[in-house]
Amino acid sequence: MTPLHTKPKLVATDVDGTLIDTAERVSARTKAAVGAVVADGATFVLATGRPPRWIDPVVSELGYAPLAVCGNGAVIYDSATDRVVSSHTLDIATLSWLAELAERTLPGCGLATERVGASAHDAATPQFVSSPTYEHAWLNPDDTVVSHAEVIDSPAIKMLVRLSSARSSEMRAALAPLIGDRAEITYSTEHGLIELSVPGVTKASGLAEVAQQIGARDNEIVAFGDMPNDVPMLKMAGLGVAMGNAHREARAAADEITATNDDDGVALVLERWWT
Repeated sequence: MTPLHTKPKLVATDVDGTLIDTAERVSARTKAAVGAVVADGATFVLATGRPPRWIDPVVSELGYAPLAVCGNGAVIYDSATDRVVSSHTLDIATLSWLAELAERTLPGCGLATERVGASAHDAATPQFVSSPTYEHAWLNPDDTVVSHAEVIDSPAIKMLVRLSSARSSEMRAALAPLIGDRAEITYSTEHGLIELSVPGVTKASGLAEVAQQIGARDNEIVAFGDMPNDVPMLKMAGLGVAMGNAHREARAAADEITATNDDDGVALVLERWWT
């Protein structure tokens, strides 16, 4: 049963494993539910670990260009105007310290950093740079391979640490006590990839920026997610909904569990208010 007593003012959803199905498509039912949210005047936002440049395919699937909380809360991106509204970056000194710590604690790991320009397609800014030893966790990477020193020579919205032989949860457990409050640490896959960002920057903090702009209180927000990087947002929202395919940490943080991303889990909840 939803703890929200009125129709939500703000709807936020993760993308991978949540809004889109395993074929990376938005189903007709989910697209219709999102369309009904927008038509009714509520605010719909994406809240994702993806950088701004990876939002276009989602916009194409939705047929609507929403505001997006990107990089696990580090960037607010207006996909309708291709404009970065705000960003929070790790400074070079912190990146250097994190790199040394990660390489000492997780021998054999590779490092990469995600940067941000004025827009998703800012050609003047190499937006993803990785060291030669970095192994990608996804197909068709769009990075620039640079020297180890160049990976950490510019501010970044997040650092990615990759160790393909490990589980992400094990990597977080090893690093978190050493990092303390000097960075946020999270993950969105168990395939040996963790992400580090500015302290206090999470999907919840990014969503709070949006909520403040539109005058929405936490209890007027419904949020959907499936992985540990969604946990702060699920806890913050008046109604935090984990997908049926969600990681145990997301399920534990949620107020309820919906169907999987392949079974229109987001639409099933939104249809309570919008049909």
